[in-house]
Amino acid sequence: MEDARVSVFGVRHLSPGGARHLLEYLDRVRPTAVLIEGPSDATDRIADLVHPSTVPPVALLAFTDEMPVRTALWPFAVYSPELQAMRWAAKNEVHCELIDLPSGAALALEELKQKSLLSRGRNGTTEQDETAANETKANEATDNGEGEIIDGGTRNDKQAGSIYDRIADLAGEHDYETYWERHYEHNANPEAYRDSILAFSAEMRSLGEERERAEQAEEHAYNHVREAYMRRQILKTIEAGHDPEKIVVVCGAYHASVLEHPAGGAMSDEELAAMPSRSSKLTLMPYSYYRLSSLSGYGAGNHAPHYFQMMWEAMEAGSPEELPRLYLSTAARLLRSSGTHRSTAEVIEAVRLAEGLASLHGGSMPTLLELRDAAQTLLGRGELSVVAEALARLDIGTDIGSLAEGVSQTPLQDDLNRELKRLKLTKYKSAVAADLSLDLRENRRVSSHESAFLDLNRSVLFHRLELLEIPFARNNTNGGDRAVWAEDWVIQWTPEAEIRVVESTLLGETVEIACAHRLREKLEACTSIAEASRLIGVSVRCGMTAQMEDGRRVLQALAADSRDVAQIASAAAELSRIIAYGDIRRTETAPLVPLLEQLFYRGCLYLSDAANCNDEAAYAMVAAMSDLNRIAQEHDEVVDVPMWSAELNELSERDDRNPKLSGFACALLLERGEMDAEQCAAEVSRRLSPGIPSDLGAGWFEGLSMRNRYALLSRMSLWEQLNDYINSLNNDEFKRALVFLRRAFSSFSPHEKTMIAETLGELWGVNAEQAAEVLTGDMKEEEDKMLDELNEFDFGDF
Repeated sequence: MEDARVSVFGVRHLSPGGARHLLEYLDRVRPTAVLIEGPSDATDRIADLVHPSTVPPVALLAFTDEMPVRTALWPFAVYSPELQAMRWAAKNEVHCELIDLPSGAALALEELKQKSLLSRGRNGTTEQDETAANETKANEATDNGEGEIIDGGTRNDKQAGSIYDRIADLAGEHDYETYWERHYEHNANPEAYRDSILAFSAEMRSLGEERERAEQAEEHAYNHVREAYMRRQILKTIEAGHDPEKIVVVCGAYHASVLEHPAGGAMSDEELAAMPSRSSKLTLMPYSYYRLSSLSGYGAGNHAPHYFQMMWEAMEAGSPEELPRLYLSTAARLLRSSGTHRSTAEVIEAVRLAEGLASLHGGSMPTLLELRDAAQTLLGRGELSVVAEALARLDIGTDIGSLAEGVSQTPLQDDLNRELKRLKLTKYKSAVAADLSLDLRENRRVSSHESAFLDLNRSVLFHRLELLEIPFARNNTNGGDRAVWAEDWVIQWTPEAEIRVVESTLLGETVEIACAHRLREKLEACTSIAEASRLIGVSVRCGMTAQMEDGRRVLQALAADSRDVAQIASAAAELSRIIAYGDIRRTETAPLVPLLEQLFYRGCLYLSDAANCNDEAAYAMVAAMSDLNRIAQEHDEVVDVPMWSAELNELSERDDRNPKLSGFACALLLERGEMDAEQCAAEVSRRLSPGIPSDLGAGWFEGLSMRNRYALLSRMSLWEQLNDYINSLNNDEFKRALVFLRRAFSSFSPHEKTMIAETLGELWGVNAEQAAEVLTGDMKEEEDKMLDELNEFDFGDF
C-alpha cells in the first residue's frame, strides 16, 4: 500500500484538448475505477450529470441549510474533462466517484479562510460580499485553489500574473491564454500532452508553494487539507479491491504530482473527525456560458466558452483543422444577419490570414487571437467595432444548460419549473432577454379558466419572484403610461436566478410558501406606515390574501399613532390604488376600505399642523395634498369629502402656514369648483398686494401655479395683480421674489410661457407678439451674469 502508485491525469478544468486526450488515455488504460476531483458527497449526482437529456453547461451547487446562506459552485461544460470522464465511466460501467472535500467541509474551510484574510486586512471583502466571494473562491478551490497554475483560466492574482506573463513572453506569445491554446489545446500527441502538462504543473507548483507558505498560509493550508482528503479517498478505493494500476485520478494539474503516491500524507481518521463542516445540501442547476466567461468575473472560467465548444465539436468530428473555417464563416453569417454583407472570398482570405499568422508563430493551426485578428482585418475591414458583436456571440455564446426532467433538485426548483410549464413560460428560460406584455383582464375568447387568466397568473408569479429577489422577470412598466390592467416585463434566465431559487428553499418548499415566509418577516420588521402599505400592495400583486390581511393589521396599528401627513397620504394613496385594481386581480379588497377611510381622516385632521413647515418639507406636503385630493375624488362615497374641503379652505386662508401650501390649497379649491372667481380675485389681491413680504407673496403664487394652469392663464386680474405686486418691490425684495417666481415658471410649458408673455404685453400696452418674442427669447450675456450673481445672494432661511 505504501508503494501504491495510481495513474493521474492532470487537466485544466475547461479544456477541450484535455478532454480529448483524457478519453484516449482511458480507452488505452481501461481502468476499473475513475476518481475525479469534485465534492465527494455529490457522487450520487453523477448519474444525473451524465443523463442523456442533461445538456451542459450545468453546475453542482452546494448551499448551507441555515441562514446566512453560503454557496459554492462546480460548473461543467460539455468539454470539461471531468464530465467526459464521468460519461466514459458510465458508458463502460466502471466505478466512478468524486473524491474532493465534501461540500460542507469546503464551505466551512472557505469561510474560515476568508475570515482569517479579513482579520489580517488582506482583502477588501465585506460581510455583505461574503456570499459572492464564497461562491467564486469555492470554485477556485475546486479548480485548485490559489495555485490555479494550469487549470484556472482567467487569473485574478496579480502577484502570480507576472509568472504567466513571463511564460508567454518567453514563448513569443501575446498572452498566456494564447500560449496555452497553441501548446496544449492544439497538441495532438496524447502522451506528449500528459507528460508535458504534468511536468509543467509540477514545476509551477514548486514556484507557487514557496510564495503560498510565505504570503498565503491560509491558501497553502487549504490546499494541503484537500489533497490529504483526496489521498484518503484514493486509498479507500484501493482497499476496496481495485488494482492501483487500474485506477485513474482526474484532477486539476496543480494537484497531480502529489496524488500519484496517495499513502504519503493521507488524512487520518482523527484529522477527518476534527475537520470543520457546515450543514449543507447539494443540487444541480443549469449554467450559462456567459457565467463561465471571464467577462462574468468567474475566476476559474475561461474567456471564450462557446469557442472552445466549437473546438470540441470539431475534435469529436475528427476534423479539428476545420475550426478556422467554421469560426470565420459563422462570423460572416452573423454579420450578414445584422445587415453587414461580407463575401465568401473575404472569408477565404480571412482563413488564409489566420493560418499565415499561426505559421509565423510555429503553430499547427490558428489560435483564437489570430482568428479574431483575421476577422477584424478582413471581415471588419480594420474596424473591431464592425465585428465586435458577432465575435462576442462566437466566443462567449448565449448557451444555457438544461437538466433532464425528473432530475433531483430542491423542492422549490421543482415547484418553479412546474409553474413555468403551467404558465407556458418555459421557452423564456433563456440567457437572451425577451419582452413580455401582459393583459391582466379576463380573456373571454378562450374556453378554459386557466387560459382566461393566463396573463394574470403570470403576473402573480413574476411579482412573487421579485419578492424573493430571484432575477428572472424585471417589471418594465412606467406607472403613468399604462393602464392598470397592463404590465410590461423583461425576462431573462441566469445562473444567478437559479442560485437565488436554491437559496429561497430555506424559506419554503414552494414559491408561494417562500413568499408567505418572506412577507411575514418583512411585516414583523415593519416600522413605518409607508412600508406597511407598500407590503400590502406586494401581497395583492403576489396573490397572497392572508398576508394582505396581516399587512392591514400592521398598518392600522402604526397609523393609530402617526401624525406624519406625508406618510399617511402616501399609505392612503397605495390603498386607493390597490382597491382600484382589486377586481382586475380578483382580490377581495373590501377589508381595506375602512382603513383607507381612517387614513384619509387622519390626513385631513393633521393637514393644517403639518403645513407649518419650511420650504423644503413643503414639497412632500404638496405631493401628500395631491394624493388626498385624488382619493377624495375617486372614493367620494367612502371618505369624508366635506372635511377635506373644510381643511383646504382653512389652509388657503391661513397666513401663518407655509405660503406655498396655502397657494396650493387655493389651486385645489379652484380645481374642485369650490372657489369662485370673486373669491379667487380677493385672495390674489390679499396675497399679492404691495407690502406683503416678497418670499410670502411669490411663494404663495408658486403654490397657486402648481395646478389648473389654463384656468390661471385666462384670469387677467391675476396677472394684473402679480404685475402690480412685482412693481412694488424694491431691488432686494425683487431678488428674493425672483427665486420663487423662477421656480414657479420653470415647470410651465413653452406654450404656457408664450401665453403669459402675450398677456403681460397687453398689460404693458405693447404688441403682444413682440412681448412674447422678447420675454421667451434667449437671455443676454449681462442678464446671465446677473442671474449668476443672484445664485450667490444670501437669502437667509426661507
